[in-house]
Amino acid sequence: MSGLVFDFSLRLLAAGAMGVCIGLEREYRAKEAGYRTHFLVALGSALLMIVSQYGFEDVLQDGVVRLDPSRIAAQVVSGIGFIGAGTIILQKQIIRGLTTAAGIWATSGIGLAIGAGMYGIGVIATILVLLGLEALGYFFKSLGLRNMSIEFSSTEREELRKVSTKFTEEGFVILLYEMKESRTYDNRPLFHVSMLVKARKLNEEALLLLFLHEFPGVTVNQIS
Repeated sequence: MSGLVFDFSLRLLAAGAMGVCIGLEREYRAKEAGYRTHFLVALGSALLMIVSQYGFEDVLQDGVVRLDPSRIAAQVVSGIGFIGAGTIILQKQIIRGLTTAAGIWATSGIGLAIGAGMYGIGVIATILVLLGLEALGYFFKSLGLRNMSIEFSSTEREELRKVSTKFTEEGFVILLYEMKESRTYDNRPLFHVSMLVKARKLNEEALLLLFLHEFPGVTVNQIS
């Protein structure tokens, strides 16, 4: 009995450690779910897998009752979708959190694998998840487009027109353009613009420098 307790405890610790490894990467990226969430997902999945495999042995001893040891594991796979859905955010027509949701789903699979005693495949899967999150983004960062939300303001309407022209010249695709007008403290018109653009993977610092150098009369309120 003590041997089983040690083995089960080792499985829980290993699953939790794998979850922390993935969660730390998400924490470093300032994502919605960090190391604590991934730790709990992996640990809980491993625990449920252990219960699914070994929690009903006393019922099965007489040979009359038959149970499928994969039944709880299957419910974990579908149930983890609720947690993943909680990390997906739709903000100004931009969907965020899909990668984190997929990471949580993969973490639950790793927990199930280690909970079943498949340590090797669990560790390999963890390494592959980390490679997918970090290495793929590094090697393929020049490929594909991303949506960016930009908010800025200016007292000069002509400056706003120049910004739109510059974005088009730089290869940005403007998906959404909204402008609202308010008044400054000295009763001058102040124009607020919200733009949704599609562009090559460009970091926010580079875009902010573009504004500072090209349009000193424009105030950037948010880039995300």
